[in-house]
Order: sequence, then structure tokens, then C-alpha cells
Amino acid sequence: MTDPLTGPTDAEPHHPQPTLPYGTPDTPRLAVRGEARLEVDPEIAHIHVTVSARGTDRNTALTDLARRNDEALTLIKTYGNAVEHLETGAFSINPQLTYNGRNERIRAYHGSVTLNATLNDFTTLGELTTRLGDLELTHVAGPRWALRPDSPAHRAARTQAVREAVQRAREYAEALGAHLDAIVELADLGAENTPISAPPTAMHGYGLPPLPPEPGGAPGHAPALDLQPQRQTVHAAVNARFTMTRPAL
Repeated sequence: MTDPLTGPTDAEPHHPQPTLPYGTPDTPRLAVRGEARLEVDPEIAHIHVTVSARGTDRNTALTDLARRNDEALTLIKTYGNAVEHLETGAFSINPQLTYNGRNERIRAYHGSVTLNATLNDFTTLGELTTRLGDLELTHVAGPRWALRPDSPAHRAARTQAVREAVQRAREYAEALGAHLDAIVELADLGAENTPISAPPTAMHGYGLPPLPPEPGGAPGHAPALDLQPQRQTVHAAVNARFTMTRPAL
């Protein structure tokens, strides 16, 4: 080949061959899927608390709502380190209208505040939910059992899924009179073609909003609820590709 500026060249330019997505007779490729599903105890529990107030005027409703919100917050905070997280979820104050012919008239005001609490001590969970349920115009939903995002259970499931993939690939290779040579690729299931989705909200899993609390209900001394933690399922799956030696067919 002759270059118009520098003259003859010694050799043709080298173009690397693309990597084939499959193996060869001497180096076959093997694709497998590894899965793991573990049943573990929960680490935390979420509860959802809604305090409400009603009044014939806005100021009365807000005053009662602030008092009941403070009572619920104070009670939750008395459990100290057992409460891992506490936040206010939402606040609302709504006029309730009555219709008289063509006129609209405000009959009353209804307000509510939601509190989201995360507990790590299940021995006090039943007592706290019972005491919260004893408060005036207070609705309690939950618990929703869960694992922390960095729980060791997630790592254990991923590790087991990889080991299961290696074991499955080894069995396939041995069935052909060969053995594994090298790993070519390891990926989470759907990692290459699944868009990243937004993380779930802190209270995800409650579904429908809580029913409005019943009026009345002075604080009493109800016995603590016996709440049994619900086992959590941790799932992991991987796709793995290996090369193996030439089969003895």
C-alpha cells in the first residue's frame, strides 16, 4: 500500500476482530442463571400514625390538632433508641361544607397530621402501638416489617446466587466431560436492559389510606398487643457466562 504523503508502507493497517457473542468448538461458552431466596427475620418495623381534630371554627381545630400531635410525638420519643426514625408525613386542614339551597356554609373544620416512625426494638412495639391507639382521635396503621437497605441478608443472597450459578455451570460442563475454564460475564438479572426506577417511599406498602378514626376514646390502660414479626424474603438473581474446555463427546 502506498501513502500519498510518505510513500510505500510496510503492511496493511490492523483491524481487531470483534469479540463473538458465542464460543468456539475448542472454547465453548456456557450461560446460566443463578438465584437465591432467603427467609430472614425483620430488622425494623414501620408504623403510621394519624392524629385528627374537628372543630366548629378553624382555630379550635388547629389548637386541638397541635395538642394531640404533641401528645403523640412526646409518647413516641419516650421510647428513646428503640425509635430509629421519626418524621411528620403530611398535614391538612379542610373545611366541611353544608349546602342550603344555593348557599355554601362551613359547618366545621377537620385537620389531620401523619407521623411515620421506624422501630428496631420489637419488644416495645406492641406497647407503643397500644398506647398510641389509646390517644384521642388517633389512628395507627402497621406494623410493616422490613430489612434495612444495607442489611447483611442482601449480601448473603447475592453471594448465594453467584455460587449457585457457578455450581450449575460446573454441573453442565461435567455432564459434557469438560470443566469450567474462565468467567466471561456476571450481571444482575435485567441490569443491562432495565431502566433505573425511583426508590420506594419510606411508607411504601400500606396501600389504601387509613380509615378516619372514630370520635371519642379517652386514654385508658389497654393491654399491650402481642405482635409477631413477619419473616422477610430476600431474593437475588444473576446471569453468568463462562468458557469451558473442549467437551469429550
